[in-house]
Amino acid sequence: MDISHWISHWADWQGARTAVHFAGRDISYGEMDGRVRRLAAMLQQQLDVGHGDRLAHLGYNSPELLELLFACAHLGAMLVPLNWRLAPPEHAWILRHCEPKAIFVEADFHRHLDCLGAEVPAVRKIAYGPAPGTDWRSYGELLAAAKTDRLVAAGSLADPVTIVYTSGTTGRPKGAVLTQEAIFYNAVNAIAAQDITGQDHVLTVLPMFHVGGMNIQTTPAIHAGARITILPRFNAGITLAAIERRKPTIFLAVPAMAMALTADPDWAGVDLSSLRLVGLGSSAVPEAVLRAFLDRGVPATQVYGLTESAPVAICLPVADAWSRMGSCGKSALHCQARIVDDNGEPVAAGMRGEIVLAGRNLFREYWRDEAGTADAFTGGWFHTGDIGHQDGDGYYYVDERKKDVVISGGENIYPAELENILADCPELAEAAVVGRPDPRWGEIPVACVVVQPGSVIQGADILALFEGRLAHYKHPRAVIFMAALPRNAMGKVEKFTLREQCAVADD
Repeated sequence: MDISHWISHWADWQGARTAVHFAGRDISYGEMDGRVRRLAAMLQQQLDVGHGDRLAHLGYNSPELLELLFACAHLGAMLVPLNWRLAPPEHAWILRHCEPKAIFVEADFHRHLDCLGAEVPAVRKIAYGPAPGTDWRSYGELLAAAKTDRLVAAGSLADPVTIVYTSGTTGRPKGAVLTQEAIFYNAVNAIAAQDITGQDHVLTVLPMFHVGGMNIQTTPAIHAGARITILPRFNAGITLAAIERRKPTIFLAVPAMAMALTADPDWAGVDLSSLRLVGLGSSAVPEAVLRAFLDRGVPATQVYGLTESAPVAICLPVADAWSRMGSCGKSALHCQARIVDDNGEPVAAGMRGEIVLAGRNLFREYWRDEAGTADAFTGGWFHTGDIGHQDGDGYYYVDERKKDVVISGGENIYPAELENILADCPELAEAAVVGRPDPRWGEIPVACVVVQPGSVIQGADILALFEGRLAHYKHPRAVIFMAALPRNAMGKVEKFTLREQCAVADD
């Protein structure tokens, strides 16, 4: 059995029920089952895709991307969803690294892929829509020639099903290999944590090339037999309109998206009454972002995880959204978590340490990187690189990335503490804190800020925000005004880029 069984099961039980809504069209579970089977047959018969082969996808969110995941699962093949925001050289590196048998490409990216030229000569190019050149093949034409009665299934839960390249905030991305079993246990974790049932309606806006967009709510919704509305990409106004019109019950966003929604002119008047839950994750969530939803009566909960954990690892129960604001919750059903010191020993409640994870939702390996895989695991625990702590009741809090902690005069300074204060300042559109080299202290914290249009706030005003709120040694020593913060595709601030920019500014 493979995870495409989820779709065939619901096709048998409730075949007429809507599985996916996209671009004004409903796709039922029965129709989706037929589409996945035909796609798997096409891959097998037209492209000679077999067990262990890789297939890449370059495009926005779509039913085709979701179906490609399940078709790969049916064959025991692996999907490599590409971040469409990357530059051609970055895509070329990934494609050379994973060596896919073919790449499926939306029209907006046909020319982009052609720019790669001889750098990836062996990859067959499949175009959604008409083939744009003689070296391309048409998805529709290939699909039309497939014979489902000749389809031979070869996939199982033990097989790798996707290679997801990390967002690369610290250098070259790594390809995290997730098995079908990991996707299954992740779905169970997500369903249990978010109380997802067949009566739910998920709005998917987060990019599905990332495990957050694909696996926190989307694939779990398929497992539960729920409905999904897919938007191709995020736009604040379009997303708010979709919430009002489509009336989803659950929705997922990263902090940068949530801030864009709450800053939109339509935010105050949009009808959010259908939402029983908004999930927020991908990075530490400022309390101001959480309060924006809580003040509208919508429980805003946090989901903590990484690409390597598929990603659901720690979750805040819906019932605790108000009382435990700022916590990412407790371990998911099939995932263990600990806070450990530098020797790997558990620390006491309230003490900071690294978050480590264990469970069958975790990735198998980094693709073609034995050393990186071995470094990630110690004693059966995956080391996340995130610093956190637990309170006396066992709730987890994410404090910082281990590499982002500022060590000034021997004291650890956690930028998230400072960033929470900056997030409360209405004259700042966004802000981040990083360490800058200092000859006396080793490092000093520096605030990088983007002001709201029309604001005349000065650096001294920003530094004054910390008076009486944090110990003086934690205060930023300087403020750098910027037009925008560098972010990756998931909205995470690229702290390594900021550190480089701050070092140059100091020179």
